[in-house]
Amino acid sequence: MRVNFDFKEELAATLEGASVNLCYQCGACTGDCPSARFHKDFNPREIMLKVLLGMRDDLIREDSIIWNCSSCYNCHERCPQSVKPVEIIIELKNLLAREGIFPKGVKETVEAIKKTGRSTIVTDYTHKMRESLGLPPLTSCEPGELSRILEP
Repeated sequence: MRVNFDFKEELAATLEGASVNLCYQCGACTGDCPSARFHKDFNPREIMLKVLLGMRDDLIREDSIIWNCSSCYNCHERCPQSVKPVEIIIELKNLLAREGIFPKGVKETVEAIKKTGRSTIVTDYTHKMRESLGLPPLTSCEPGELSRILEP
């Protein structure tokens, strides 16, 4: 375990109105968290603790649990200190994204958009269904315009 003493400040610099330092680990954020209920490794209280302790490498990594957050804002509503855990988790997702770390499904969707201009694959069945419903045929998307938007 490596401690990054600047990690908390790195997050704080991008967050408006969220203060990690106010978290006293009461666990209210975890008690009503649907993601914690369905993902045994996801625990907002532990995420906040890791942020407080500067455990960046435990959170910003390839197999990060951060992506399991559904952003339901229950933790935001329940936190007695107004720490806004969901805002901190969203910023952690942003950090992961800036480092190119995404879940497999997100990577595949982004690649599909870059390649075809669509987030889903258009199959022969799609064309037949559209025709049977009296819908106009889908035109091909030109991903050239999208590539300018998607590139940093």
